[in-house]
Amino acid sequence: MKREILLWDETIFKDREVLEFDHLPEHFAHRESQMESLKFCVRPAFQGGRPVSALCLGPPGTGKTTAVVKLFSEIEAHSSKVVPVHVNCQMDHTRHAIFLRIYSKVLGHSPPSSGVSFKRVLERIARTMSKEKRVLVVALDDVNYLFPEKEVDRVLYTLLRAHETFPGFRAGVIAILSEPALSYVFDPRVGSVFQAEEVSFPLYSIEEIRDILGRRAMLGFYPGVVSEDIIERVSDLTERAGDLRVGIDLLKRAGMEAERRASRTISDEDVDQAYERSRLVHLQSALKPLREDELLLLRMVAEMETSKAGDLYERFQAATGSGYTRFHEILNKLDAARLIDTDFSGPGHRGRSRVVRIRYDPKEVLDRVKPKENI
Repeated sequence: MKREILLWDETIFKDREVLEFDHLPEHFAHRESQMESLKFCVRPAFQGGRPVSALCLGPPGTGKTTAVVKLFSEIEAHSSKVVPVHVNCQMDHTRHAIFLRIYSKVLGHSPPSSGVSFKRVLERIARTMSKEKRVLVVALDDVNYLFPEKEVDRVLYTLLRAHETFPGFRAGVIAILSEPALSYVFDPRVGSVFQAEEVSFPLYSIEEIRDILGRRAMLGFYPGVVSEDIIERVSDLTERAGDLRVGIDLLKRAGMEAERRASRTISDEDVDQAYERSRLVHLQSALKPLREDELLLLRMVAEMETSKAGDLYERFQAATGSGYTRFHEILNKLDAARLIDTDFSGPGHRGRSRVVRIRYDPKEVLDRVKPKENI
């Protein structure tokens, strides 16, 4: 007779890794056409030519990063002629940081920690690649983090025009943006070389969500833990959220709730309990790297809901003593992180005034951004 109660040293998880949303699935379903488009873009690199640059567009949780990481793993497994470098622009959001990441991948070690100029780093990368007749493909993931201060123009200009200074150097770029369309206007000198093939990643349909989550559940849990009804329920909640990562996180957390009850099966109540934490995976990940003054400004935006930038700056300056340059920098960063919207609306004291709005329910943000005594 099967025991209903889970013993303290037992688990319902067969493979927890499968239930992490950064897990690279062996079977990457429902993105075949996008993978073919990306392969078409990098194909010239295998003959020593310049890759076609690509721009992956679509809402969060639609498989953009997974597609690129999957492509890069296949490239590394089958060829040494192409060097793929995946850059998380949320973490590396300056030209210097990005080229240090490229240097480490190309040379196999980091450059000296001090005394090496950017020009020297670039030269070493370009000469090494040219000498070895290899081609560079750089993925700029969450490229919107490079939009503030037009850092993206400097990065793309350097990568795509370096061959003018270093003959034989070949590079292509895959930019990943969690938006349905690109609204950023590139510098004309960049626009002339970044002629990107757009690869669209639409929201998954309910049938695709059900198939993907069913496969993850089958690999992640032991048989009998997750019923068809639970998959159906989690799929419906995932479609409502519009982000596959919500469903993957929800399966994992619902499993943890079941184990908390020492149950061998996941119930509707486990799903309900877990959903409160899973439904805002983007908000949680976007908040994680923010510094204290950035969190403070976000809290102020949430408290005011809609405000003029000038009024917001007065409050921020009074609380921190920071100048307008730092305020402007943070505002752009929060906008790039899709936490706030900043639009120009009507005349202000110095021309058009900027209106700042929170993109989430203000209470959701305030619950997660605790006030600090001192900055």
